[in-house]
Parts: sequence; C-alpha cells; structure tokens
Amino acid sequence: MTRRTLATKCAAALLIGAAATGCGTAATAGPAGTTASADPGEGRELSDAERILVQRAEQELVKECMEEAGFEYWVGPLPTVDELRGGGYVLTDPAWAKRHGYGSRLQEKLQDVQRDDPNHAYANALPQEERVRYDRTLEGGPSSGMLTAELPGGGTVRTPAESCQADAKDRLYGDFSTWFRAEKTATNLSSLYVPALLGDQRFKSALGRWAACMREAGHAYADPEEIRAKLPDLTAGMGPDEAYATEVGLAVAEATCAVETGLADTARELEDEYREKELDRYGEDLAAYARMSVAALARAEKITGSTA
Repeated sequence: MTRRTLATKCAAALLIGAAATGCGTAATAGPAGTTASADPGEGRELSDAERILVQRAEQELVKECMEEAGFEYWVGPLPTVDELRGGGYVLTDPAWAKRHGYGSRLQEKLQDVQRDDPNHAYANALPQEERVRYDRTLEGGPSSGMLTAELPGGGTVRTPAESCQADAKDRLYGDFSTWFRAEKTATNLSSLYVPALLGDQRFKSALGRWAACMREAGHAYADPEEIRAKLPDLTAGMGPDEAYATEVGLAVAEATCAVETGLADTARELEDEYREKELDRYGEDLAAYARMSVAALARAEKITGSTA
C-alpha cells in the first residue's frame, strides 16, 4: 500500500464505519497477525484490537501520572472489539446487527460504566480544594496553556497543553502537539466531501437499490437515516424486549440489503475516491496520523506487556 493510498484510508470513515477502510470502528479489523513489529517510521491503519491496546496504555500512563501527583486513579473497562463495530451511515454486518441491533444496549452498558466509574466517586469525595487540584491535574486548564487545531471544515478546537491526559498522549505518540493537530484533521476530514458524495449519482443509484430491497423486506424507508429518525416513535409504548426485537429486525434488514445491493461497496469506493482529492491539502497530516499511531502501538505494547 502506498503512502498516498494509506493516507486516504487511515482516518475514521463516516459512511460505513472505519472497518470498511480497515481503520477500525466497524465490521472488520486490520490484517490478521499485524502488530507493531512493523517499522514504527511507516504508517498503517490500526485494527480495533490495536486501538484498544493503545487506549489501555494511555489509561495506564494517566494512572501513573495521577498517582505521582498524590491521587488515586482506576483504569476502567475498555470496549471490546465487537462493541466498537457498527456505526456509520449504514450498517454493513448482518451478524453484528443480529447481536446488537443499532447498539442501544451497548450504549446503555456504556452509560452504566460511566455512572459507576470509581474515579467519579473518588473525585466527588475530595475536599473542594483537592477536587479542584484533581481536575486540573487530570484535565489541565487555560492557565497552563492551550493547543489549537484548525478543523478541515472550518473552525478550531482547543485542548490544555499540560495535564496527565496530555502527558499520557505525549509519551505514547511522541509529540502531543503534533498528534493533536494530525488527529483532528484525520477524524474530521469527512465534512469536506460527504455532501458531494451523498449527491453523487453512483451513490444515489446504490441507495435506490437499497431502498427497493428494504421495501421487499417489508420496510419502506428511503435511507438509513430515516430508520434511525423514526425508530423511537416506532417502538414507543413497547416493552423493552419487544422494542429491542424491533430494533434488531430493522438493523438486520438494513445491513443485509446494504451488502446484497452493493451499497456498502459503493460507499466504500466513493469515500476512498473523495478522500483522495483532499490529500494535496491534508496528506501530510494524514500520513503523520498513521505514522504516529503505529509508533504509539509499539510503545503501548511495552507499557502493557501485551500485544493486540
């Protein structure tokens, strides 16, 4: 894979989730057996399992930093590979849809984990002055300086330059400032091309075939967005089990039709094509994102003592 092709593929995809490009939030992971043993100077997309390992290492570094500042910190549960799949404009994995529908119960599980996070209870129990110091140590603030990144679609985002979270990323990625800007470019590039992609006649034709497939299955929807918009009203008044069964049935039909009509393949091919057009402006940031991801994986393996 050339550097230019990799840069096109490596950031999170919008239409069918990153798995379609091998970038990690949907139906497939990266190449089997791929690990950080590859040259850290060369970029490539990470698998879901590798991304989770990097997140684990980041949390371990945050814990170390917080403990050095005199606080307790717990590394909580991270999502599984299966839980990271799904998402995007259209579901493309019928098996995943059968297990999780549109992910409503996964979302409920996440909310439970966040609610029961021991770090929240610990921070809330601290005296006010220590609570302020805890928050500043963990997350930083304007007084310690801010990093700014310009978004491809316009506007800027800022983050504290100094904190335990910033320190963890700096140690993982080698340069937090560079990583912050590259990551914000890579994960926000879709805003530049998605409107044009959705208006592309090739996409419209594939979407029309998908809608016809759905009608044949007894579900008259013009596009996947309509399903998501109408699902709350459709399941209103149902018990939890009936509502979930309805969700799963629609999700399975959506994913099955996406595969059978070629919508999934068309969306993937068009996304690659449209992203390629942005490389003259953003190729350097995208390549840095891929390269620094691999370097972080190598460090994460050493920090955690494990591989993905």
